[in-house]
Amino acid sequence: MGGVPWINRNAFPEVYGITFRLSKSGSLVAGTTAPAGTDPATPAAPGSPEPQARRLRADAQRNIDSLLQAAKIVFGTAGVDAPAKQIADRAGVGVGTLYRHFPQRSDLVRAVFQREVDACADAAPALSAALEPGAALASWLGRYTEFLATKRGLATALHSGDPAFDALPGYFMQRLGPTLGSLLEAAAASGEIRADISPKDLLHAVANLCVPMANEGAAYSQRMVALIIDGLRYGAEHISSRQCPLSPPPP
Repeated sequence: MGGVPWINRNAFPEVYGITFRLSKSGSLVAGTTAPAGTDPATPAAPGSPEPQARRLRADAQRNIDSLLQAAKIVFGTAGVDAPAKQIADRAGVGVGTLYRHFPQRSDLVRAVFQREVDACADAAPALSAALEPGAALASWLGRYTEFLATKRGLATALHSGDPAFDALPGYFMQRLGPTLGSLLEAAAASGEIRADISPKDLLHAVANLCVPMANEGAAYSQRMVALIIDGLRYGAEHISSRQCPLSPPPP
């Protein structure tokens, strides 16, 4: 799947002036391709079309964001083999824009997965700042449960054996392991949960509990998460009725 391009990777000339790279967090970042014979580090001369270049970069990034959101939804309902036009139409862009940013289908699948992992990891600091440690942990696990639903939409591709996806399990653990570890440490320090929980074990346990069941929807996964969170309280130093309950928010 991943090795077959949507179209010829070289079908679009460099005249578009847009290149993309992965940031340290794995997010796609737009940049410009310097014209031949110029030094990209040299400041633009007065009167040069620099604002237009910035606008192009902003438009390109918006297109990427729209495509990733559309692909997430389409993959979840129609599978990863959904027609390219269906994704482009939902994103409100042309098929050529999709091809230009994601020459191969595996490029888009990988980008959707990384985007959702990043969003899940990045939600933790705000929750920690706004809620008590136990409630922040429960809310984040609810957010993680939502991510697992997206991941199921990508399962066909992720488990296909395509080498394009080999690095994704490591990326998953690299981003979410430390995130969950910080939440667990804070909740354990406050005495709301037991202190011997491994982030890796909990990530896998929640994922296993959220395996889809026939005739069950998202509410089922939330109930399973509530059960495992309740189990985290066993052996905690103290549980006070005044503390925020360790239960995820309603779906």
